[in-house]
Amino acid sequence: MPLEDVLRFDDKGLIPAIIFDSETREPLTLCYMDREALRQTLVTGQVHVFRRSKGRVMLKGETSGHTQHVVGLFADCEGNSLAIQVEQKVAACHAGYYTCYYRRYNPQTDQLETVGKPVFDPGKVY
Repeated sequence: MPLEDVLRFDDKGLIPAIIFDSETREPLTLCYMDREALRQTLVTGQVHVFRRSKGRVMLKGETSGHTQHVVGLFADCEGNSLAIQVEQKVAACHAGYYTCYYRRYNPQTDQLETVGKPVFDPGKVY
């Protein structure tokens, strides 16, 4: 059965996808895909996402050049989410960090603390 037929897209036609680094297995970001983003990802080998804020499919890294080459694609046991293993070029986070998960919760202070270091200046045009 084709992949698209076993996946359970939500009522908006979207499925969440966790993107993770192929070497470190570190989570990089969480995005959403519609059927077209999934098709383009499978055809090109580059992650495409459905940008809810823009209402369209985009190549991840389309504006920054920080693309993600797909190494593996996994579906969870119920087919309602994806995990995509990638080779990340430069960084996944638009805020300048390698991963979007650069802040860790500290229960003693009840605050999020920055634990990552920026890898690029998001204000600079590349």
